[in-house]
Amino acid sequence: MTIFISQLLNGLSNSAILFLVSVGLVIIFGMMDVVNMAHGEFIMLGAYCNCVCVNMLHIPFFVSVFIAALFSGAVGMVVEHLLIRRIYGKVAETLLVTFALTYVFQQLIRMLFGPESQSMEEPVPGLLRVGSVAFPYYNLVLIVMAAAVLAGTLLLFFKTPYGMQLRAATQNRSITQCLGINVANINLLTFGYGCALAGFAGALISPVKGVFPSMGTAYVVDSFLVVILGGLNSVIGSCAGAFVIDESITLMSGYMSQITSKLLVFVIIIVLVRFRPNGLFSAKERR
Repeated sequence: MTIFISQLLNGLSNSAILFLVSVGLVIIFGMMDVVNMAHGEFIMLGAYCNCVCVNMLHIPFFVSVFIAALFSGAVGMVVEHLLIRRIYGKVAETLLVTFALTYVFQQLIRMLFGPESQSMEEPVPGLLRVGSVAFPYYNLVLIVMAAAVLAGTLLLFFKTPYGMQLRAATQNRSITQCLGINVANINLLTFGYGCALAGFAGALISPVKGVFPSMGTAYVVDSFLVVILGGLNSVIGSCAGAFVIDESITLMSGYMSQITSKLLVFVIIIVLVRFRPNGLFSAKERR
């Protein structure tokens, strides 16, 4: 029972991390139909920005997290304005351009900081002990932050004029533009917001996962799995998908090897997608 409770709590924190790193991709890929292979690099940019703010400029950690999100969002808006805007609807070109960006960003970081891993102190040290189970306080912070991102994104998309315009553009860009809505600005803000969330996630995970040039690559595949499992344009679905994937892997890893548990979870995902190709939360069901 102790092992089960410990793995359950660890799975919850891992699910929070997976949701944080994948929700930006849900917005960019699921809502904008942009296959952003550079999503992991925006996570990495947020982590490095956070590292510079905390280690060099001595800015408080939770302030630097939001600075990192703004920085990644600004870079994303520049990328959208200069590159992505010209290739909407062209899947092959978008794939190639964003894939090339992964190498550009990684090499720039290596030129500026070197290939060595950067370290950061954990901002909230200590363990929460419940009986024989110990749970880091910072993992609780990650869970709270994930819940805040989920609530804030849902409010933004469903309770604001911008969100209404975004959902209209997602359904039909041409008709939305004919109604007088500036779809180009909506695309710019949405792409920037998705990249800002990626940078926010990178800044939050930097104390526990380490900061190095290729750190974002490890999250790209899992993020796409979350998008596909949860539903292409469903933020709630991405939360559910992250929970299903990481909680299952973590729980089973307590009783078998991690490789075997990942294999079983991937098989379950294949079966689920076979019978629910639109994901757990499709747009049709949400309406």
